[in-house]
Amino acid sequence: MQDKTRCAWASRENATMQAYHDGEWGAPLREDRALFEFLCLEGAQAGLSWRTVLEKRDNYRRAFADFDIDRCARLTDARIEKLLTDPGLIRNRLKITSVRGNARAALAAIEEFGSLGGYLWSFVDGAPLQNVWRDVREVPATTAVSDRMSKELRKRGFRFVGSTICYAFMQATGMVNDHLVDCFRHRECARLAER
Repeated sequence: MQDKTRCAWASRENATMQAYHDGEWGAPLREDRALFEFLCLEGAQAGLSWRTVLEKRDNYRRAFADFDIDRCARLTDARIEKLLTDPGLIRNRLKITSVRGNARAALAAIEEFGSLGGYLWSFVDGAPLQNVWRDVREVPATTAVSDRMSKELRKRGFRFVGSTICYAFMQATGMVNDHLVDCFRHRECARLAER
């Protein structure tokens, strides 16, 4: 795997980032629990590096019942206070509390649309956007679609869903294929989108 061309951020020096790039980032993801996890983790990343969050991911899964939406929606104030003392998490009150609020907003979206995946994927008409970037400088931080997603999610009560976070979420969950065209995962993710 070391001889394959990758997006520059998937550093060979960091096995966690490389494994994430090679196995997850950009692959279309539609399952509600997994989408909810990424929405929460992308929000936790605000102002930090993705590597920091990725290295704490197992702690987040443990703390938030593997991102079970129903259980996260029922988090008590006492549980949130306990989580704020957990060194395995980013101990920001607003970010921790947002998991509960986002779970409640997600349950409302599921009630209305049948699934969180159906709702979130509606922003790209159900199919991944296939980009053909040749240089990392071409990759945007936001788009009109992420702007619209952010605005709509905020209206529904989601937090930590600014346009930049929404675009990172779209990249992570394969709603957009932003692997550079010379990256071996670009073609693989495009093929996954055809299934």
